[in-house]
Amino acid sequence: MELDAKIPEGPIAEKWDQHRFEMKLVNPANKRKHEVIVVGSGLAGASAAASMAELGYDVKCFCFQDSPRRAHSIAAQGGINAAKNYQNDGDSVFRLFYDTVKGGDFRSREANVHRLAQVSVNIIDQCVAQGVPFAREYGGLLSNRSFGGAQVSRTFYARGQTGQQLLLGAYQALQRQIGAGKVKMVPRSELLEIVIIEGAARGIVVRDLVTGEISSHCADAVCLATGGYANVFYLSTNAMNSNVTATYRAYKKGAFFANPCYTQIHPTCIPVSGDHQSKLTLMSESLRNDGRVWVPKNAGDTRPPDRIPESERDYYLERKYPSFGNLVPRDIASRNAKEVCDAGHSVVPGGHGVYLDFADAIGRLGQKTIEERYGNLFEMYERITGDNPYRTPMKIYPAPHYTMGGLWVDYNLMSTIPGLHVLGEANFSDHGANRLGASALMQGLADGYFVIPYTIGHYLATSKLEKVDTGHAAFRDAEREVREKTDRLLEIRGRRTVDDFHRELGRIMWNNCGMSRNKAGLEKALEEIPRLREEFWKDVRVLGASESINQSLEKAGRVADFLEFGEILCHDALDREESCGAHFREEHQTEEGEALRHDEDYTYVSAWEYKGVGNAPALHKEHLEFENVHLATRSYK
Repeated sequence: MELDAKIPEGPIAEKWDQHRFEMKLVNPANKRKHEVIVVGSGLAGASAAASMAELGYDVKCFCFQDSPRRAHSIAAQGGINAAKNYQNDGDSVFRLFYDTVKGGDFRSREANVHRLAQVSVNIIDQCVAQGVPFAREYGGLLSNRSFGGAQVSRTFYARGQTGQQLLLGAYQALQRQIGAGKVKMVPRSELLEIVIIEGAARGIVVRDLVTGEISSHCADAVCLATGGYANVFYLSTNAMNSNVTATYRAYKKGAFFANPCYTQIHPTCIPVSGDHQSKLTLMSESLRNDGRVWVPKNAGDTRPPDRIPESERDYYLERKYPSFGNLVPRDIASRNAKEVCDAGHSVVPGGHGVYLDFADAIGRLGQKTIEERYGNLFEMYERITGDNPYRTPMKIYPAPHYTMGGLWVDYNLMSTIPGLHVLGEANFSDHGANRLGASALMQGLADGYFVIPYTIGHYLATSKLEKVDTGHAAFRDAEREVREKTDRLLEIRGRRTVDDFHRELGRIMWNNCGMSRNKAGLEKALEEIPRLREEFWKDVRVLGASESINQSLEKAGRVADFLEFGEILCHDALDREESCGAHFREEHQTEEGEALRHDEDYTYVSAWEYKGVGNAPALHKEHLEFENVHLATRSYK
C-alpha cells in the first residue's frame, strides 16, 4: 500500500500558503457546534487547545499531570529555532529547511519541513507577545545562540529553561480559554482507548487517576499530543511517566506507526551512576556552544582533568569535524562518545563518560557571562553530582532522549484513522532520522498554533459526521475492554514488580537496539521480548485496587504497551538495512565509521500496520522525493 501524504502541488515555498487558501473553512457560527478533544497539555497540546478554542470550537483537553504546567515540555532547556536572521549571519527560511532535512539524514518529508521553517518566524512573535522572557542583547533585541547541525545562530532561549517559559506562555493562553468556558480542562486522566465509529475517531476512554473511574468522552475529532516513547529504554531523559500508551492504543485501532526505529540518543547527559536510577538527567545541548568535549589521549588514563596537559587531551569532535567541531548533530556526537569510551578513554568508572570543559570559555568571557547563559544548568549539575563545573569539567555521556518516529500523518497532521490528528513528538513528520537541537519546541508550537487550527477546520468542513454520544455501543465496548484489561492486571498477583520488568525490557532494548544495532542483536531482541512479555502476564505483581489512586496499576498498563511496542521498534530497525541519522546499523558504515545510507532502496517512510500481538506488523511505504535539497552524503567535516 502506497501512502498518500496529500502534499499540495506547486513550488515548495508556496505550498502552505496555497493550501491554506484552498482548504475548506468552517464559519464562526458553525465552529461553536463542533467539539474537539486534545490529549496532552505540553507545548503542542496546550497551544492547539488554546488556538482552536480561540477560533470558537469547544475543546476538551486531557492530561495525566495535576496541572498542564507540569507537562514534560518544561524539561526542554536549550532553546527554540527560528529563521529570523537577527544575527545577519546568512540564515533564512530556506537555510533552516535545508539544515533540518540534512540533519534528518534525508529521511523527512520536504513539504512538512519547509512549512515548519516558514512558521518558525511567527512562533517567536507569538511567544514574545505572550511575554516569554527570551534572552536579549544590550540594545533590547532578542539574543540567539548556536545549536548542533547549524553554522548560524538561530536559537532563541531563556537561559536554560526555555521549555518551561514557552509552556507558561501556552498555558496562559490555555487558561484564558478555560476562563472563557471554551476549554474544559481534565487533569489527572489517562487515555486508555480511542473510540472509532464508522471508521472515524469520535472519542476516547480515560481513567481518572485519583478515583479510578472509567469514563467516555465524545467529539467530532481527536488530537493526540502525547509526546514520545524513549522510556521504552527504561533509562532515558524523559519524565518517568512519559509513555507510548496513547499512540500505541491508536496504532492497535488502525493508525500506522511510522519510523519507530529512529530514536535519538542525546550526547549531553549526566552518566549513569548505578542500578538505583530510574531516569537520567539531560544537560542542554546549548552547553556545547561554550563547552569543549575531550578525553585523555592515552587509554586508561585516570588522572584528574587538571593534571592532564593540553598535549595529552583529545578534543575528538574538533579533530574529526573541523567545520562544526563541538556543534555536530546529536547522532554524530553520541556515536563518537561511545567510540572513544569503547576504546578505553572513558573518564568515569564503568567506561561511560567524557568531559565537557568550560575552562576556555570562562577564561575568554568571564564566569559572569557563563553564569548568565547557563547558571541554572550548572547549579543542577552540581546538585546532582557534587562537582562544580565552573572549576572542573562536566562528565557527560549519551542517553535516550527524543523519538523521531511516531504515528504516521499526512500533510494535514491526520493519521490513517480519519479524524485522529497527531501533533508534536507524537507524530513522525518533521525530523527524519535525527532531530536537530532546539527543533522540538519549534515543531510542537508550529503544529499547535499554526497548522492544526487550519487543517482541522478542513476536516470538519469536508466530513459528514453523524451525531453520536457516549451511549453509542462503540463507547460501551471500549469501556468494557479497558475494565477487562485492568482486572486482568490486578488478578495476576505474581512475584515481580512492574519496574523489574520495565528495567529488563530497557536492558534488552539498549543492548540490542540502542546507540548502534546489528542483525544478530535485533533478532535476539525479537526472541527475548516475547518471552519477557509472556512472563509479565504470568508473574507481574500489581498492588492495590482499581477504584483509587494506584500508580502501580498505571505503570503496569504502560509497561504492558512497551512490551508490545518494543517488538515493532526492533522489526523496523531490522527491516531498514542501512544507517541513517540515529539509526546506526553496524553492518552499514563507511571506512571512517560514518553512517552509510542506501538511498536507492530506503528513501521512504516505514509505516507499520498492526496485525495482532506477537505477529509481525505489515509494512507500508511513503516514498520520499527530494526536489529542493538534493540527496548527498552528510558531512560536517
